[in-house]
Amino acid sequence: MYNDLKDKSYGELLEIVSSHQQKPLCAQYLFTFIHQKDATEIDAVTPLPKAFRQQLTSEGFVISSIDLLEQHDDPDGTIKFVFDLGDGAKIESVRLKDGDRNTLCISTQAGCRMGCKFCATGQLKFQRDLTAAEIVDQVYHAETICGRISNLVYMGMGEPLDNFENVMRSIELLNDKRGRNIGIRHITISTCGLPEEITQLAARQIRPRLAVSLHAPNDAIRSKLMRVGNKFPLEDIVNALRDYQRETGKRITIEYCTIDGVNDKIEHAKALLKRLKPLKINVNLIELNPFPGCRYKSSPTRQIREFAQILTQSGIETIIRFKRGRNIKAACGQLGATWLEEQ
Repeated sequence: MYNDLKDKSYGELLEIVSSHQQKPLCAQYLFTFIHQKDATEIDAVTPLPKAFRQQLTSEGFVISSIDLLEQHDDPDGTIKFVFDLGDGAKIESVRLKDGDRNTLCISTQAGCRMGCKFCATGQLKFQRDLTAAEIVDQVYHAETICGRISNLVYMGMGEPLDNFENVMRSIELLNDKRGRNIGIRHITISTCGLPEEITQLAARQIRPRLAVSLHAPNDAIRSKLMRVGNKFPLEDIVNALRDYQRETGKRITIEYCTIDGVNDKIEHAKALLKRLKPLKINVNLIELNPFPGCRYKSSPTRQIREFAQILTQSGIETIIRFKRGRNIKAACGQLGATWLEEQ
């Protein structure tokens, strides 16, 4: 919504305030009340002159809010939130608890265009991009229930770099010291590998951490698992990552979902090492999580550990991400699985 004040950067709020002949401090009030105090109505921003509040409302300005429909709690501490976007579209977000760390996995699109075959969201029809306001609102709702969110991962429903500008705007809003002030080192964008957008990300002043969902050591396997593999060869992605690393100096996380008999053999691990040799990386091995209609199976635990050992022995920091949130269909690759069942 064009007149959604929650979607505006601090600079844009300054322009709105200035155009209404109000003091710059009014922009500070608006931003702080929206992004720190969770105001959802203009009239709740009480430091603003009443006449100015009435003027904004009469001109169609609003402070949007998505609706929390459901909350599902897993015995392992994982929480899944289901949100209604107000136009028939729904999304899910997931809170993961690790000691003092409160991580929220947030969505950037309703549905997804990428069509990865091992991901439930990829089997759903793409509906639309989320606005920056809808992205940050997932954080604000979660914090009312879970307390301070310390880490954000853009790994929920949708491909973040396919909604590039709204995602970057949401990061700017969340990182702003006048609002939630979430440190940029605590924010990660996960992409299936869009080379042009990775290059654009490197050129930005605000640079979150980058994770790339590779899931295969070669193009033949990747194109079978991921539709995007038919469009962007691994060589193009690795070149973009090399340029990104040269520009930013940041380590890159490689995400790799292990699938029984498809990409989990020792030769696949060695081929992956050869492919990624020029890069400074760490690897997350992800246990495949089932959903309705998925024809793939997770690799046996023994096979995953052997795969990890090959990487570790070559000096690559490797973490195995075993299932969390499966009881509530909140594990990696399961978001939207309930709606697949309904279909």
